[in-house]
Amino acid sequence: MAKEGADMTEETEYMIDRNAGKEGVSVESPSNAKEMRAVVLAGFGGLNKLRVTKKAMPEPQNGEVKIRVKACGLNFLDLMVRQGNIDNPPKTPLVPGFECCGIVESVGENTQGFEIGDRVMAFMNYNAWAEVVCTPVDFVYKMPDEMMFAEAAAFSLNFVAAYMMLFEVAKLREGMSVLVHSAGGAVGQAVAQLCSTVPNITVFGIASCFKHASIKDSVTHLFDRNTDYIQEIKKISPDGVDIVLDCLCGENTGKSLSLLKPLGTYILYGASNMVTGETRSFFSFAKSWWQVEKVNPIKLYEENKVIAGFSLLNLLFKQGGYNLVKSVMNKLLSLYEQKKIRPLVDSLWALEEVKEAMQRIHDRGNIGKLILDVEKSPTPLMANDSTETSEAGEEEEEPEGDNDSKERMPFIH
Repeated sequence: MAKEGADMTEETEYMIDRNAGKEGVSVESPSNAKEMRAVVLAGFGGLNKLRVTKKAMPEPQNGEVKIRVKACGLNFLDLMVRQGNIDNPPKTPLVPGFECCGIVESVGENTQGFEIGDRVMAFMNYNAWAEVVCTPVDFVYKMPDEMMFAEAAAFSLNFVAAYMMLFEVAKLREGMSVLVHSAGGAVGQAVAQLCSTVPNITVFGIASCFKHASIKDSVTHLFDRNTDYIQEIKKISPDGVDIVLDCLCGENTGKSLSLLKPLGTYILYGASNMVTGETRSFFSFAKSWWQVEKVNPIKLYEENKVIAGFSLLNLLFKQGGYNLVKSVMNKLLSLYEQKKIRPLVDSLWALEEVKEAMQRIHDRGNIGKLILDVEKSPTPLMANDSTETSEAGEEEEEPEGDNDSKERMPFIH
């Protein structure tokens, strides 16, 4: 299985490189094209709630750019949104997705800094999984000339989150140690690459065993998430670690806090342990909640430990942090141009294959980032399962579990 993941990542990189010369800046579209394809979530629940359908094409408002989308990022958060497993979920139907990249097709009034034909990547407050998006210029960034669209779709959310947790929140500096959960995921790999830009950083990675062969060179020490990694880490570093980055929550919170050195920082940036089945489970939510160690401020005071939380999307869209994020993005693009960091793409999927892509993330099968390639055609194996469904999503629920038939499907075409 580890070899399969490595082969898929290598093949995806080959596809990106092979298509490098084909990426132009053409933004031509039929003059009468007023509709676009988009992934629509009809209601919260299982995979059957997703469909690809036609929607009215948006037009840029004051201070916005209109982007002809080439690729979109797919994140674990998107699974939680699909289930309605987030605070204050938006009303459905909705178009999911928080990041995309493409070509500027037009600009609204009073829009400065971008021109038609610019290659850009953007954060979105939903609505990213569509052929065309419109978004304020505060959330749009120009792509480096050498960056491919698949890389751009894998870059913004994961690298900005990793950078801000390491350097803005935890103040990473030379000689520190970092523990990162889900080290094989897109954020985990971004963390590992950014740590390599600072001298003498020890990175402890936690990941499923089948991913170890593919990611072992990106971290200093690698452990199976199903083993007693706490004792193994303490054998190497008896005093613990300086920084813990936790996207799991639940029982891992208490374990991670026990590993912190004095003046160490624990950062929670996700809660994937709350997602167990295809649909939202109150039992899983309650179990994760009660497994979290109840934090006593007096104990933090006595042990000199720091607990923090980080949500990039809340910072951007609810707390007005886009100028800070823009400065971080500039630093990251400089590192990319110096060839010190590069997003790891796991696989490319057509919009019509979004269900299969989500299942791959749910099964924790990805090494790096899954990308929705807007121009990619679905494979015959998946095409029959990806046709438009009714508004109510009246299909049978897909079975939970490993689903061997899906695992045999080709992920790269």
